[in-house]
Amino acid sequence: MTPEFECEVRAGLSPSQVDGLMRLYANEWWTRDRTRRDVERMLADCDLLFVVTERESQSLAAFARVLTDHTYVALLLDTIVAPAFRGSGLGRLLVERVCSAPELRDVERIELTCQPELIPFYRKWGFTENVGRSRPMRRSTNPVFSDAAAQQAHRADRPEG
Repeated sequence: MTPEFECEVRAGLSPSQVDGLMRLYANEWWTRDRTRRDVERMLADCDLLFVVTERESQSLAAFARVLTDHTYVALLLDTIVAPAFRGSGLGRLLVERVCSAPELRDVERIELTCQPELIPFYRKWGFTENVGRSRPMRRSTNPVFSDAAAQQAHRADRPEG
């Protein structure tokens, strides 16, 4: 029997869903060092949380969050699908829900950052790398995001082939 899923916008997560989010974060090079305390603080300050749960168990299957000024820009962050459900359409469900959210209807731009291999996936919703002359920049206190550390971690996560 194939599990059924629901995608909702939530103001917060239950403690068991935060546990599930921590498991999702543990799978990714860019989130694996996050602490529960910091994640709980982050969740409390997000504008929108998009949560995909398995209907029967209510376990977290996919997640994304959005920071927005509700007028000019919304920033889509932490789009993650549990490894067991990748390729099942949950990423599509999640991004479609974000792009069609009534809370974001009047926002001029939705922006995100993704790895090069995910560009074709996001193009399906009109995302483009053509952002004029703008270039993303980062200032971080987290050494994981130094150029060398991020590249090394990314290479370690990619299968050789």
